[in-house]
Amino acid sequence: MTSQPKEVDFPVTSLNDTAIVQIPARLSVLEAVTFKQTCQELIEVNSHPKQIIIDFHQTTFMDSSGLGALVSNLKTAQEKGIALTLQNVTPQVMAVLNLTGLDQVFSIESLGDTPPREPQKLGEQLPTTHPSVRSWMKRVIDVIGSLVGLVITAVLFIPIATAIQINDPGPIFFKQTRCGWMGKRFQIWKFRSMCVDAEAKKAQVKNQVEGAFFKNDNDPRITRVGRFLRRTSLDELPQFWNVLKGEMSLVGTRPPTPDEVERYEVPEWQRLDVKPGMTGEWQVNGRSAVRSFEDVIRLDLQYQKNWSLVYDLKLIFKTVAVLFNRNSGAV
Repeated sequence: MTSQPKEVDFPVTSLNDTAIVQIPARLSVLEAVTFKQTCQELIEVNSHPKQIIIDFHQTTFMDSSGLGALVSNLKTAQEKGIALTLQNVTPQVMAVLNLTGLDQVFSIESLGDTPPREPQKLGEQLPTTHPSVRSWMKRVIDVIGSLVGLVITAVLFIPIATAIQINDPGPIFFKQTRCGWMGKRFQIWKFRSMCVDAEAKKAQVKNQVEGAFFKNDNDPRITRVGRFLRRTSLDELPQFWNVLKGEMSLVGTRPPTPDEVERYEVPEWQRLDVKPGMTGEWQVNGRSAVRSFEDVIRLDLQYQKNWSLVYDLKLIFKTVAVLFNRNSGAV
């Protein structure tokens, strides 16, 4: 399902009640598992240090898996009352922390002659975690497709909004926090397909799938009009706005919720190496039939492996075919 990590050396220096962990030049999925294990071993010993310093002075690349390992170590350290501090953070690592807002979560120190970072240049330091991230042609296709999609959304808005109001009065749109590229949070938009207090009632609905995502085929929170919108995927039309803003792509991986991401193991963060999409492998290979998180990961990594502009176009055409299949279900 995931790449096997290789043996990577993470030197640890102990000084009084402080342990300093040296991070190599890269902190990607191949190194992140070992990094997490190194910190866990420090945290779990009986005579654990009072502070762990993560030294990034030589790190020039960190992908979503490295970020996931860092977040996991912070949570474990906090549970044990151990202070975890990032030190000598390079511009490349700082750019990732800034993108995700984690620069406000971690304690960050600079030592020696490290020059102050320049926020206006952080965007230039963001990692190319996958070729699709830097593809200008993919972005052009996204912009053109989203503009066409928003025109269609505008045409269908009045009948959809009217149907929603008649069936279950309340907001026309539903927004929810999702995690995009590298785990950056954004607000996803949909036409409301559930009752107005659906989020409050979620705990009362049984999850019928395995792993870090939620689905129930007969979810009682879905309205009668909502079931039609989901079956036809009309509820997802407002997401063209997310695509236009660059938070999503027409084709990508399934956008997870923050509570799903919190349950990820380090290798599973790989799925965040590309932008989430309105459609993707999961949409054309089962949709509602996907019943385990392992299948979600497999499909997402399959997309990353096979990606090309032609492959994106094929998935778009396959999605259109799926929408005309009465047996297809909502994502």
